[in-house]
Amino acid sequence: MGTAGYNPLCLFVLRPVTSSQPNSSAVKLYLLDLQTQIAGALEGIDGKQFITDAWERPEGGGGISRLIEEGNVFERGGVSFSHVAGKSLPPSAAANRPEIAGRNWEAMGVSLVLHPRNPYAPTVHMNVRFFTTMAEGQDAVWWFGGGMDLTPYYGFAEDARHFHQTCKTALAPFGDDLHPRFKKWCDEYFYLKHRKEPRGVGGIFFDDFNAHGFAQSFAMTQSVGNHFLDAYLPILVRRKDAPYGERERDFQAYRRGRYVEFNLVFDRGTLFGLQSGGRTESILMSLPPIVKWRYNWQPEAGSPEAGLYSDFLIHQDWI
Repeated sequence: MGTAGYNPLCLFVLRPVTSSQPNSSAVKLYLLDLQTQIAGALEGIDGKQFITDAWERPEGGGGISRLIEEGNVFERGGVSFSHVAGKSLPPSAAANRPEIAGRNWEAMGVSLVLHPRNPYAPTVHMNVRFFTTMAEGQDAVWWFGGGMDLTPYYGFAEDARHFHQTCKTALAPFGDDLHPRFKKWCDEYFYLKHRKEPRGVGGIFFDDFNAHGFAQSFAMTQSVGNHFLDAYLPILVRRKDAPYGERERDFQAYRRGRYVEFNLVFDRGTLFGLQSGGRTESILMSLPPIVKWRYNWQPEAGSPEAGLYSDFLIHQDWI
């Protein structure tokens, strides 16, 4: 699949839902389609096929992991679908809703992280997910979550603007208040408190979302998932063949360390997966393959590396 004239949004069909009651089956069908379409589009860019690895979880459920390593474009990338269930919510899932701790639960989602080899091509993360909890004699408690964010190593303002504009476009049909709210949420969530710096240039993030009722909340979540390729592929195509040397690769490996720190210390999705007995290989496939740490390293003043900190790793309105 080439990229010339390619409109990734035409691959997706919105799954309309009219009922106000949660419909797990409709969500699952959408998520499986989303995983297939995104993996197919990425294979068209890379030229190498993803490995498909189906797995089962002893406590209930399972998933499908699609992974590429040592590709032509992606040094490592994963697009994972999971559908798991249990009898007692893990602490990370009930953190904002302590009243539902101990309930039966069901969770499903698509999560992806892509680490291109070229340091000028940014790492990207996206996920969309659905939770529902059940207790005898009580109504189901459900919510959607998700978002996408961009983590460049060498920043380009046009890339950041395009990514944020596409995020805004995805949310526009569902209310003018959502994009500024979800952008701020993303800035605050993907922040390394111990480093006092953002992970990247942000995007959108939402969790525990059911304010619009099931049908509209589901439609909004679909729109976020369906806009991912449009947000990321033009940036990837622009940057994937840029010339680079050891200096750029060295800085990329150093900055990837921040990605690892966030995922292992702060990320609720990683914590939920590990706490719920999820498949470790699938949970940790988001980690980059080559990473470096240095003691008290500082970029040279006026260098492109310093520009990442001064011009990009700051919260700002990109559009």
